[in-house]
Amino acid sequence: MTATVINSSEISMTTFAIIGAGRGLGATVARRFASEGFEIALVSRSAERVESLAADLRAEGVSARGYVADVRDVASIARTLDEVTAQQGPIEVLQYSPLPDKSFLRPVLETTPADTAAAVEFSVYGPMAAVHQVLQGMRVIGRGTVLFVNGGSAVKPGAHVAGTSIAFAGQSAYAQMMHETLAPEDIHVAQLIIPGAIEEGSAEKDPDVLAEKLWTIHAERGEFRTYAASMEGED
Repeated sequence: MTATVINSSEISMTTFAIIGAGRGLGATVARRFASEGFEIALVSRSAERVESLAADLRAEGVSARGYVADVRDVASIARTLDEVTAQQGPIEVLQYSPLPDKSFLRPVLETTPADTAAAVEFSVYGPMAAVHQVLQGMRVIGRGTVLFVNGGSAVKPGAHVAGTSIAFAGQSAYAQMMHETLAPEDIHVAQLIIPGAIEEGSAEKDPDVLAEKLWTIHAERGEFRTYAASMEGED
């Protein structure tokens, strides 16, 4: 698919796109980036849910639109992100944070090659397609950020969630290579590790705390990996 051509002289605003947008962390991060002047693009597999979320955010004064894509269909990712660029402006920040399917979370002795292939499509091919699609626009505007949000199994594989552990390892390797390769172009690729569940009211893992951490990762452009909380006790 041919991407929308971006003319740097015509850029008036840029976009924060969330792949895997939902009413939890996704909505909270959308509000945080919108407060800094970003257009918000919400991407999900469910048209009904993402359009409802976009409508609620617009009611709060957020400039948000909903889009549909299946992360296991790389053509749909490319098509949707091109649509985002055409309608809302170039994507300066991309967040990849869809929740893995429950079928990827089986114990290692029950995990089949088919399970693993699906997890790799979801966590490796999907983000590769997304980054490929937004990279040209980031290069034109001269900056960009790609944020990967992962659970603890991305750095400490768990035998009870084998498919995701295998696929997250591949995603982490890809993201770190991109971090090192794109840094000279002021395109920051970073990973936030959230061990365990997101917890409202938690000093470390409340959605508002995590949204602020993601904003800081984008703004300060530091190391590749940031931990939301200690990995102690994770297995």
